[in-house]
Amino acid sequence: MTYLKTLFYNHVMKLLLLGDIVGRKTVEYLSKNLWSLRKEKGIDMVIANGENATDIMGLSPEDAQALLDGGVDVITGGNHIFHNKALYTMLDDSKYILRPLNAPYAAPGCGETIFDCNGYNVLVLNLLGMMSMDHAQNPFEAVDRALKRNEGRYDFAVLDFHAEATAEKQAMGYYLCGRAAIVFGTHTHVQTADECILDGGTAYITDLGMCGPTGGILGTDKSVILKKFTTGLPQKFIVATGDIKLSGAIVTIENNKATSICRI
Repeated sequence: MTYLKTLFYNHVMKLLLLGDIVGRKTVEYLSKNLWSLRKEKGIDMVIANGENATDIMGLSPEDAQALLDGGVDVITGGNHIFHNKALYTMLDDSKYILRPLNAPYAAPGCGETIFDCNGYNVLVLNLLGMMSMDHAQNPFEAVDRALKRNEGRYDFAVLDFHAEATAEKQAMGYYLCGRAAIVFGTHTHVQTADECILDGGTAYITDLGMCGPTGGILGTDKSVILKKFTTGLPQKFIVATGDIKLSGAIVTIENNKATSICRI
């Protein structure tokens, strides 16, 4: 055990997990307010899903850097993370911008990273669900390989499971009981009320929800979505207007196990 780990052995760590970030205004809001929020809540590490941060679908290098500078430690992705091709070089070069681990082999970037949090090595994984998603390899096989590949290199693991089906997300939570400290879901933009601590000290929530403007439908201008549903024709998505609301969860980690999870 290193000196730092000895020093922080009984240190309680708090991780802030933020749901899908929608729109540049939300990026600007986080850039201005996240560091003060971290100080207020005693947050040691922030993980946020950023795949919708730029114009709803995708993430630009500029917005990615603004989030990292603004207090997000690791940005995770999903099925839209490859929409902005300007990000591809940054996906290859940055350790702290992830794309789904089980994306096609030709995809740029990586789906795992180890982040130093107060002397503890936190393995952050990003996976895509199979159900109602395109081109995703089996996430259960992928997570087994990732944990085996990083064995002995991390103190606890955190997974962002970007998936459509609640059953698939719950199955992943139970599959990783005691093997990951946190399993959280993203993608639906609607926060679920099933946060809990599973056996073995695994914090779980099916979906963190969304960080973005209120008054729309999943962060998109409601008139656009209503027209899409009523006409059945494709529409160009426009970010909704309205006050910015943050949704996510705060998880407390002690001795590499989750002891509490609280929705925000």
